[in-house]
Amino acid sequence: MNFTLQRIFFPLAALSWAVVMLYFYASGRLRFYLAPTFQPICLVGGLLLAVVSLFVLLTYREKADCGHDHTESDAADHETSEMHPLASFLLMVLPLIAAVAWTKDSFSLEALEHKSLYDAPPALNPYLAQRQPMTKEELEKTYRKNAAGDMQFNLMELYFAIGDPEMIRLIDGMKVETEGRMVAEKVNNPAGTRKRLYRLFITCCAADARAIPIVAEFSQTPPTINENEWVKVTGVIRFPVENGATQAVLEVKSCEKSDPPWEESFMRNQ
Repeated sequence: MNFTLQRIFFPLAALSWAVVMLYFYASGRLRFYLAPTFQPICLVGGLLLAVVSLFVLLTYREKADCGHDHTESDAADHETSEMHPLASFLLMVLPLIAAVAWTKDSFSLEALEHKSLYDAPPALNPYLAQRQPMTKEELEKTYRKNAAGDMQFNLMELYFAIGDPEMIRLIDGMKVETEGRMVAEKVNNPAGTRKRLYRLFITCCAADARAIPIVAEFSQTPPTINENEWVKVTGVIRFPVENGATQAVLEVKSCEKSDPPWEESFMRNQ
């Protein structure tokens, strides 16, 4: 085996990974995969990997002792491999290049179905109702209103209100505005007048992302909107019991396409 090639290809493979890590950080694409607090780790890791790779690449001709003794029958060979170094290099780099080139920086609808998009809503938590009651006047001081006077709620707040009896008491029947991605409703839609509105919640990375959905109920056939399109929706929020569980249902008054928020979809509390 040509050990010189091996000493060149292996640090080149590591350098390729470093370049990709730094590219994702510098281009902003990393925000689709990592929460902001974790992104500096990728930057530091990419820089360190680049430094180590370049050091090994620049010193590949240097000879060094392995640091321990060998017997006459034990050759001091720590570089033997049954695989050609070029094959190893391609196995480490080609999948990386393909992943970077073909990823859409988003989940497919099939993947979202495995990330809670159509799961049952959370159960009511009776202990939340025991806290100090809040008035609608106090609530209105906390949230903004649009030009029409509709309260502007983050979609996640409407979803998590399902488990909060006190919040349900305050906002059930309230005119609200929210935004999210719109997809087909596949759970309880006998009249064909429902869509599902969702956003993604991430704790640290895209691997643990979870879809947070509510139901959008139209008075007639929903407008033609591309699957996964960002929309801004206004209407009346209701919390009916369906199939034995409380559901957040937004009775839609208006629905229009909307520009994606700056973080696109994955960030917490956005």
